[in-house]
Amino acid sequence: MIVIGIDPGIATTGYGVVKKEEDSFCCLAYGVIKTSKKDATPARLGVLDKKISSLIKKYSPDLLAVENLYFFKNVKSAFPVSQAKGAILLIAENSKISVCEFTPLEVKTVVTGYGKADKNQVQEMIRITLNLEEKPHPADAADALGVALCGIIKETSPY
Repeated sequence: MIVIGIDPGIATTGYGVVKKEEDSFCCLAYGVIKTSKKDATPARLGVLDKKISSLIKKYSPDLLAVENLYFFKNVKSAFPVSQAKGAILLIAENSKISVCEFTPLEVKTVVTGYGKADKNQVQEMIRITLNLEEKPHPADAADALGVALCGIIKETSPY
């Protein structure tokens, strides 16, 4: 099973591609998609469309897992992130890929066993789980790998 995990954002969107092989996980790719502040929102969403569609074409995932928006201190930043997430959901629909969503609390709980784990703890557990040489950076990419792991665990769990 292959899952693409997405940590949505308008300026920076993290992605992580994880494959489950028998009883182990393998990281196929991770990184961030950046858009320019100088571009209008439709152009920025277009960049997300091209890059995520390219990832889908390259890895043929079984599932797209996306971080759910749950709380914002700054309403001004909530709207662009919501627009990015909407575009990502549409990309998955157009690609005929199932979607599941997880809150940051759910991701932290699955990855570390503790819902209030800090970024460093999450990155270290992802490093260990995916047998990476170093912690994944930047944080958006690490979060996306955590979301992908949640998707795989949800889809393959007998419970």
